[in-house]
Amino acid sequence: MKMLPLMANSPEFGAVVIGHSQIAVSKVQALLKADTQLAVAARHPFCDELSTLMLRYDITEVSLEEAFTNNARFPLVILAEDDLDWLQAQSALLRQQGRLVNVVSHSELSNIELPYLIHQHPLTVAISSDINTANLSETQGEVYLVGAGPGDPELLTLRAVRLIQQADVVLYDRLVAAEIVDLCRPDAERIYVGKARADHAVPQGEINQLLADLALQGKRVLRLKGGDPFIFGRGGEEIETLSQYQIPFQVVPGITAASGCAAYAGIPLTHRDYAQSVRFITGHLKDGSTNLPWAELASPAQTLVFYMGLVGLPEICAQLVAHGLSASTPMALIQQGTTRNQRNIIATLGTMAAHIKEMRIEPPTLIIVGEVVGLHDKLNWFKPEQASGSQGF
Repeated sequence: MKMLPLMANSPEFGAVVIGHSQIAVSKVQALLKADTQLAVAARHPFCDELSTLMLRYDITEVSLEEAFTNNARFPLVILAEDDLDWLQAQSALLRQQGRLVNVVSHSELSNIELPYLIHQHPLTVAISSDINTANLSETQGEVYLVGAGPGDPELLTLRAVRLIQQADVVLYDRLVAAEIVDLCRPDAERIYVGKARADHAVPQGEINQLLADLALQGKRVLRLKGGDPFIFGRGGEEIETLSQYQIPFQVVPGITAASGCAAYAGIPLTHRDYAQSVRFITGHLKDGSTNLPWAELASPAQTLVFYMGLVGLPEICAQLVAHGLSASTPMALIQQGTTRNQRNIIATLGTMAAHIKEMRIEPPTLIIVGEVVGLHDKLNWFKPEQASGSQGF
């Protein structure tokens, strides 16, 4: 399906939601975040939650006739019902009129998607030039391995958002922002499989098998991961299992924590004057050790980025100094990068461990070592209070 991304000025863009149940509630809530001119129509009495929402935000109720015929007032029509025959008929009729139609949970009946509805931002839409009217029940099982980025929902790719809204089942990690999970279809099954240090909600082997089992049931399965799925995200392990079962899959890269958090902290990972290479390193190996090639890592003119290194930070600092880096080498600890909780702690290899000893650090964190960290004061641009993501990568 070919899509043309567009941006609409939300306050000047009229939309009508046709529905009466929880399906309509979720779309109304999303459109309210975009400050769209909004009205609601329904074939049946509104559910209590929708009635309360309309009263609270002074949302206008219009007749079905006006909703279906007033193109000037409502260029966008959102069909939020669960009667598939009715949805197919009405969607076809509206598209013949040249209307923009979004059918909730049925992208094959829509000529527009609403992938991104975030408060104080324009309404992002994507218009389809190729409508596939195949019945969803006949869809072959497939897995979407999608990188959700470092936290800020605006860093999602358009492809990621499209697949998020197509999935029947969503397996998501601890580091995926709640606002991103909320982009999933209202009727999609959501399964939390997050991991914290020594606390895995579902063991990795079981996650691998669950992806395969769900896809073999004919479901479209979304594996949603913080950052990029192929950078310390175990994505390779998961799709190895899928390949054994010959299950179709797609991989959607995400902005990894290193580039996202560094950019939001005003730290260029490479710079002609300071660093001609960058290395991504896990601070927590599979066997629990920090047995790393320290002599190589202590080479000059490079930037080091440590993922999952908070617990091992004193050891990282000590080893790098012991293998030749100056104790005065700048170092950054970035907490919950790209989100409203971002915190940049700047010190040196010789002082960071003592500097943070009495601080309450909230994971996830990222460690950056190198002369480029010294550019933070000059290049820092990000204001966390204006961010939309609630947690980090």
